[in-house]
Amino acid sequence: MIFKAVGNGKPYPEHGLSSGDWARIPPRQVRLDQLISTKRELDLQSLLAKDSTFYGDLFPHVVLWKGDLYLEDGLHRALRAALQQRLVLHARILDLDVVDLGTPT
Repeated sequence: MIFKAVGNGKPYPEHGLSSGDWARIPPRQVRLDQLISTKRELDLQSLLAKDSTFYGDLFPHVVLWKGDLYLEDGLHRALRAALQQRLVLHARILDLDVVDLGTPT
């Protein structure tokens, strides 16, 4: 199994981070088998394209919410890592367990 689970959508509250906000979060290692994907499907042609990891952030975006790690963006990069038999990848992790988004708990 590559991921802990495959979800369908984002179960966590909207965080509103821009690309610049994500860029300020330092990347750190995360195990692939701890991630829950927020997408059920992906375009295989995009995954196998030579430049599929050229555009966008170099690091996947992961949201920590209620103790679980959700892969919000970077599914192609995570699957490429798995295909290369890597167990970990570097990702930017937003910890919503400690960030106050102004939503009632």
